Amino acid sequence: MPRTLVARATRGLFVTVEGLDFSGKSTLVRNLKALLSDLDPPLHFTREPGGTPAAERVRAVLLDPELEMDPWTEVYLYAAARADLVRREILPRLEDGRVVLCERFLDSSVAYQGAGRDLGISAVRELNAWAVDGVAPDLTFYLRLSPEERTRRARESNAPLDRIEKVGDDFMRRVEEGFEEIACSEPDRVKVLEASLPPEELAEIVGRQVLRLARR
Repeated sequence: MPRTLVARATRGLFVTVEGLDFSGKSTLVRNLKALLSDLDPPLHFTREPGGTPAAERVRAVLLDPELEMDPWTEVYLYAAARADLVRREILPRLEDGRVVLCERFLDSSVAYQGAGRDLGISAVRELNAWAVDGVAPDLTFYLRLSPEERTRRARESNAPLDRIEKVGDDFMRRVEEGFEEIACSEPDRVKVLEASLPPEELAEIVGRQVLRLARR
C-alpha cells in the first residue's frame, strides 16, 4: 500500500529554506551560519541534494548540464539522495534535540518535479513518503522571487547554469506556481519572504524566528 506523509515526532527543530534558483538561499544560509554561530548546541546546516558523501555524488549527476534524463529518473534520484540525508544526518540530530537547517527539502521536489515537470504534486509526495521516513519541516522559509528579478540575477551570475537552471522560463513559471501552491496550502509552516530584501535583513528575520523556536 502507498505510504502517506505523516510527520514523525522528534525533540529537535527542523527548518528549511526554499525558493527558485537565484532567490538567494545559499546567501541566506551563509549569513545565518555567522548570525547563529553562538547557538548551543550548534545549529546543523545541510543541503539538498547532497549533505552526505553518497548524496553529493547523486547531486553531481542530477545537476550535470551535459546529461539528459527522464523526469521520473530525476524524481527517484532526488528521493534517493534525500533518503540518505534524512537517515544519516537529519533524523539522528532531531532525535537528539538539535536544530537542523536544510537548504531545500521535499518542497523542492514537489515544486520542481511535481509542478515543473508536470509529474503531479501528489505523485511526487507519495513517492517521497518512504524517502523522508516521516521527517517533515517544522518551519519553512520560502524566498519569493519575481520572474524579472530572477532573469536579472541569472544574467548577472558568473557561474555556468546547471542542468535544472538551464531548462527555461516556462518550466520555472510552473515551479513558481508549485511553490505558491505549497505556501497557500500550509501557511502555518511556510513563511513567505520577499527575496528582493537586503540579504542582511532576510538573515535577521529568519534568525529571530529560529532562535525563538529553538529556545522554547
